[in-house]
Amino acid sequence: DDLGYGEVGCYGQQKIKTPNLDRLAAEGIRFTQCYSGSTVCAPSRSTLMTGQHTGHTFIRGNSKVALRPEDTTVAEVLKKAGYVSGIFGKWGLGLEDSTGTPNRKGFDEWFGYLDQTHAHNYYPDHLWRNDKRFTVQENTGGRKGVYSHDFFTKTALNFIRVYGPDVAQPERRFFLYLPYTIPHAHTKLAKDTGNGMEVPSDAPYTSESWPQVEKNKAAMITRLDADVGRILDSLKQRKLDDKTIIFFSSDNGPHKAGGNDPSFFNASGALRGMKRDLYEGGIRVPMIVRWPGVIPAGTTSDFPWAFWDFLPTAADLAGTLPSKNIDGQSVLPALLGREQKPHEFLYWEFHEGGFHQAVRMGDWKGVRHGLDKSLEVYNLKSDPGERNDVAKFNPEVVAKIESYLKSARTENPHWPGKAKE
Repeated sequence: DDLGYGEVGCYGQQKIKTPNLDRLAAEGIRFTQCYSGSTVCAPSRSTLMTGQHTGHTFIRGNSKVALRPEDTTVAEVLKKAGYVSGIFGKWGLGLEDSTGTPNRKGFDEWFGYLDQTHAHNYYPDHLWRNDKRFTVQENTGGRKGVYSHDFFTKTALNFIRVYGPDVAQPERRFFLYLPYTIPHAHTKLAKDTGNGMEVPSDAPYTSESWPQVEKNKAAMITRLDADVGRILDSLKQRKLDDKTIIFFSSDNGPHKAGGNDPSFFNASGALRGMKRDLYEGGIRVPMIVRWPGVIPAGTTSDFPWAFWDFLPTAADLAGTLPSKNIDGQSVLPALLGREQKPHEFLYWEFHEGGFHQAVRMGDWKGVRHGLDKSLEVYNLKSDPGERNDVAKFNPEVVAKIESYLKSARTENPHWPGKAKE
């Protein structure tokens, strides 16, 4: 949650230790041009779950809007193929008693935060377990007894133990969606204290001469990394290593909401922008995929794809059909290191502070900050940092991208495409 493109060692991070994620990349494939579904949480997760980009998926912003019965999720697709599905962490696609709760969208086991704002607090006095409110006794009365992230790792490991294939039931198959909240900021804590990077300990960075908020952020990411290692170890111990495909990514670019400075760790790498931007730093994210014995180890790919490709890819892996009316395509050939035709274009829209749109078409990227604004155009091959707007030199490219901006979306009552009033 809010992990930047440049905040993992195998993507160039120099200060924060991420040995397990680096190991994941060394044993799998690392994509350098994979994109999140949006530049903020809820719509990004909506694209991941539904296989539709933000021009079509129902949830296109961080509002308390729920997925509808007709919005098919990847968990619902996999259920038809005999998978048991679990989610532990942050949902953000429907509050209690709505049509969009995890248990109503294909998940058999669910534990975590329904509300993305509630998820800012790492010591909540309650979470949700399936359709019941679960009181975290250790955190009642303002106490800080149990760090929520640790809960999610514990429940994920238990899910693998209970639902993973074993000698008695070798045919069992599971889908585990583990949307950790780390390293999202606790925004209220940031306003009150200046440090919203809430973590039990700043180890192993205690002795560093960094600002405390940066120590905390680094500690959050390294804590995440350590738990990725625990999951990898669990799969190996249960002899599920070569039977399990792992995808690791982030929902959008890095933040500064915790009182931290994104430039301190070079959080976006060489990319322009961060969370809430449609420049590359806001939507290009780490994507590591590991499947021992199938995906060639230690490989890197510059194949461009996005979160809405996950649903059809998962369906392809499971040997079932994806849902209808999706924007994604299976990227299984790219995962296996084979040639694959990329999308004709990738599309994003964002509705905070006006109506923003972006399109990637081959190596060309178009960004527009409102219907009344001119289109910016960048050549990502020669200018990945989006420093030089070349729109005036490429009228044909501008015209083509403009046509996509008009045709790539349907109207949505919650997020209309209009100029800022």
